Amino acid sequence: MELLDERWTLLLVRELLTGSDRFNQLRRGLPRMSPTLLSRRLHELERAGVLTRQADGTEVRYLLTPAGQELRPVVEALGVWGVRWVPEVGDADLDPKLLLWDMHRHVDPDAVPAGRTVVQFRFPDAARGARDWWLVITAAETDVCDVDPGFDVTVRVTASLRRLVDVWRGEVPWSDALRSGGLEVDGPEALRRAVPRWFTLSPFAGVPRPERLSREDALDAAPEDALEGVSPSAPASVTPAAR
Repeated sequence: MELLDERWTLLLVRELLTGSDRFNQLRRGLPRMSPTLLSRRLHELERAGVLTRQADGTEVRYLLTPAGQELRPVVEALGVWGVRWVPEVGDADLDPKLLLWDMHRHVDPDAVPAGRTVVQFRFPDAARGARDWWLVITAAETDVCDVDPGFDVTVRVTASLRRLVDVWRGEVPWSDALRSGGLEVDGPEALRRAVPRWFTLSPFAGVPRPERLSREDALDAAPEDALEGVSPSAPASVTPAAR
């Protein structure tokens, strides 16, 4: 258990389970993890028999062993728990790079037009230098670009970063986001209508969320002795013990 308890280890295993098997791919899926720490964690997982290295020309592939594959239900269960019980992604965790990296793994190649399809994503509220992104989709692969790839744009999707994250997490349907004006798609009409079908949503989008009580409902439902010492302005989830 100490192996899995190390920071970033389970997130690294998640990346391996979702198909990233080269160092640069793993770095793109874990952009806040330093290359040095990534190398160390890969070595630790290899030494523990969770993954193996395989030469592929001048590159190295990192492949999960049967022991590593058996961690899939653990990682998936943690993902389900997080979606169900963590109601909202914090502002500090909103990252267009992570969002587009996840989306590029869930392109439906049968739904996208033949040839090269370029989807530009524009996040007006993102930090300067992180507002424009492109997915370049071909039959062979989907590339994530943070600089203009130089191809004609097929459609352009404009939304706040949080709105598209909510759509991707299954919190808001594409149709509702489009109808409310919180998400706009520019391009030929037939392609605009087809965009939602080009992507299969996050595998956790269908996780049922429990009904969340408002703070007033939670206070009304709680036993009186549980409310002692709780400030009227404190969040309902905060108890004296938690603070």
